[in-house]
Parts: sequence; structure tokens; C-alpha cells
Amino acid sequence: MHRRTLLAATGGAVLAASGSARAEEPVDVALVLAVDVSRSIDEDEAKLQREGYRDAVTDPAVLAAIRGGMIGAIGLVYIEWAGIEYQRTVLPWTRIATEADARNWAAALAQAPRASLSWTSISGAIIHARRELTACPFEATRRVIDVSGDGLNNSGPPVEVLRDEAVAEGIVINGLPIVNDRPTFGRPPPANLDLYFRDRVIGGPGAFYIVAEDFNSFGQAVKRKLIREIA
Repeated sequence: MHRRTLLAATGGAVLAASGSARAEEPVDVALVLAVDVSRSIDEDEAKLQREGYRDAVTDPAVLAAIRGGMIGAIGLVYIEWAGIEYQRTVLPWTRIATEADARNWAAALAQAPRASLSWTSISGAIIHARRELTACPFEATRRVIDVSGDGLNNSGPPVEVLRDEAVAEGIVINGLPIVNDRPTFGRPPPANLDLYFRDRVIGGPGAFYIVAEDFNSFGQAVKRKLIREIA
């Protein structure tokens, strides 16, 4: 089975049962949430990441931003990535227009199993996200990839090359660098990760990044980022 079709069984089933992807329906933005699950992210940090996304998508301010769009709906797909050999679609494309849609999505994410693998390929995440945008079943006014992670690209092709290819297709890439002071395998965390995201990861008209100072502040950073991306 192709990697892009590998869905978390429970999460995918919940969303499929609710008729998540209704072809050619319009949305204000098609948004790929591309989440780092490399070995530098431990179990507690992974839990904080997922809770951050679940809380943000169901937050009243985010829902107000969705309703305030011209169409009043967004398309959302959630992928996880590690090295160049591993990218997985955890939750498929879902149209979110109501609080019920958001809560169903959050419940599915809570049930989805998680893997953790070595290496960090932001370029691989962008490749997979572009495939998802090509297959998006919704008619979107804007296409955005939202990359979150706590490390530098150390697997796969140079991230700048993939960023530039995506931008040439009219895709905007935004970043959520997680500045984590915890060492990984005895090595210190990368310095100036925010500047790395600014210079090498984000791109396209209006592209931006928001720094999560640590994993505990991740949820608030996600909320601020989603509101800005949707609006």
C-alpha cells in the first residue's frame, strides 16, 4: 500500500463514517498540518503536540475565524513525518465548518495511533504535503502547508529546493519551530531554529512562522497560527 494511503485505522474510520471528504465542495483554505514525529520528539512531547492541535481546532476563536471566511469552511488534512522514508497521512481531508465537525476531527485524532522514527526530513514532509494538496477533494481559494518541528532537515533532499518548488505551484508554507532545550541522544538542540525556518522552510506570499518556546506552549502557538492562516 502506498504510504500516502496509510491512515490510522481508528481515526480514519471515524472520519470516513462522518462523510469527511465531500468532493468539490468549496473551502476558504486547504490546510496541511505536517507534524514532526522524529525520535527527537518523545512520548510526552508527542502527546502535547496532538493535544495542542485538538484544542486549537476546537477553540472558539479558531471556529470564529473559520465562520468569518467568505465560504465559512476549511479543508484539513493531518500528516506525520520523520525521515525521508516515513510520511503518513493520519487523518484524511476533512471539511470543517461547524463546531461538530471540529469536535469529530479532534476525537479522531485522539484515537489515532502514533509512531516515532529516526531522522528529520522537512523536505520529505513537503513532498508528501504537496501530494495531499494535489489529491484534495475540495475547491480551495488558498493552499497552505503548516510545518511544525523541533529540528533541522537532516534526511532527504535540501529543504530549500522543495520549498521553492511548492511556492512555484502557488502553495504557501508556514512554520512552527519548537524551540526545545532538552538534549536528544546526548546532543544539544539546534541553535537558531527560528531563523532556520525563516530562511529555509517558509515561503510564498504572506508566509510566516510562529515560535513555540517549548512543547508546553505549543497549543497556544498552534491556535495563534491557525487563526492567522484561516483569516
